[in-house]
Amino acid sequence: MALINQATKELQVKIVYYGPGMCGKTTNLVQVHDHVQTAQGNKGKLISLATNSDRTLFFDFLPIEAMAIKGFKTKFQLYTVPGQVIYNTTRQLVLRGADGIVFVADSQYEKMPENVESFQNLQDNLRTLKLNLDEIPHVLQFNKRDLPNAAPVEYMEFLLNNREVQVPTFSATAHRCEGVFETLNMITRMLLHKYINQSAPQYA
Repeated sequence: MALINQATKELQVKIVYYGPGMCGKTTNLVQVHDHVQTAQGNKGKLISLATNSDRTLFFDFLPIEAMAIKGFKTKFQLYTVPGQVIYNTTRQLVLRGADGIVFVADSQYEKMPENVESFQNLQDNLRTLKLNLDEIPHVLQFNKRDLPNAAPVEYMEFLLNNREVQVPTFSATAHRCEGVFETLNMITRMLLHKYINQSAPQYA
């Protein structure tokens, strides 16, 4: 749920990067943090909450061209969830209050079962939080497209986006920063569209 900071006139929006272990969620956040354009002091530090074998990352930023909704500029908070199933409680905590979701899938053929399992886990965790993925703006990113064993995009679409209302998908090679900002730009546009059209009156 987006938060309003009356003191700074900011609307804070939370975006969670979800997906199986080692799919590229962390790489996406590192690339965004390294390259996003903000004014001085408008980008938070990249914080890592590490476990023995996995970690959660987060930071926030206020883009130079931040769009104002009823006088409030939009600050984006980006989070990753741990990839390993043993940290499912942490995943649920990170998902709490999410406004938008980027599901990062690993394009390698042998990772398809993990992608499907993680996508199902995302929906299960949202249900536990009494949320419905269909009601939350989200996009799919097919990462690691540079690898020789990458599955065809059409196959990944069939596995992960085979539904009545399909969501935007993006091919990416995150370690080269390819597809990273295209993915981010789409989810931020979807969120801004949602708040402009559905929620703006309450910020007046």
